[in-house]
Amino acid sequence: MNGTMTEVATGSSRQGVKTLTAALAAPFDAREVKFKPQMVKGNRALALAYVDCRVIQDRLDEVLGVEGWQDEYELLPDGSVACKLQLALGDRWVTKMDVGSPSEQPDGGDRLKAAFSDALKRAAVKFGVGRYLYRLQAQWADYDPVKKQFTQTPQLPTNTRPKVQGNSLPKVENGDASMTPAPKRNSTPSGTKMLPAAVLPMNGEELHRRLRDYDAKLSSQKLCGVGALLTYVVQAGLKAGYGDDIAGWGGPAIPFAVDVVKQFEAQLRPAKNESHHTAA
Repeated sequence: MNGTMTEVATGSSRQGVKTLTAALAAPFDAREVKFKPQMVKGNRALALAYVDCRVIQDRLDEVLGVEGWQDEYELLPDGSVACKLQLALGDRWVTKMDVGSPSEQPDGGDRLKAAFSDALKRAAVKFGVGRYLYRLQAQWADYDPVKKQFTQTPQLPTNTRPKVQGNSLPKVENGDASMTPAPKRNSTPSGTKMLPAAVLPMNGEELHRRLRDYDAKLSSQKLCGVGALLTYVVQAGLKAGYGDDIAGWGGPAIPFAVDVVKQFEAQLRPAKNESHHTAA
């Protein structure tokens, strides 16, 4: 790879890191958010919003890829658990730590399991994952103290819901949900097919999600570093005057981004394949 491509592949751009951190902090699908009673008064309870540990793990996988994060745990003498969470952001690993407390469940194994989950969630919050849930205004809701559950699910504020619901990108049967055209041999991951104009992203948010998904696919196949594609698109968008917030792009910026992805993939071709083709 040439010098420019090497710089992009490291994901060293601050704009690329900014894009990744914004994706980590994005609101969850409202269906993933649950509520538990923080305080009960008769048939009313103060609702506290939260997400399961698996939802946090899904978000990390979605934004960074399964190889883009790692966690370590230490059981502390008081029964709490310390979590060290490391994320690959740009060209370096960034570490955040926090401690989770055991639950009040009667089973010791369940209490310990809750401490591990709580530790991961608290460490992830330091990267912005689910942090907005802690800023929600407390709300009282109807509650059944016998069944120990809300009679109706409390509602999230409109500004904390994604405009397009769902944590994962749509899967298209016999088609493609990627950002790329038909690949050239040895230039892009197998299974990538042409993206018809009719299924181009409808808006910047959908564009951003598809780019994240394809970025994770490329990095998982060791074709570039984590965040390299996002960095490349952001840099191109800045030069074209579209700004650095991909989620806010629209109109001509959408097909522009698709063309930029093509350029990125063209530079990923192994140099030996290019030289062999020229010699032939």
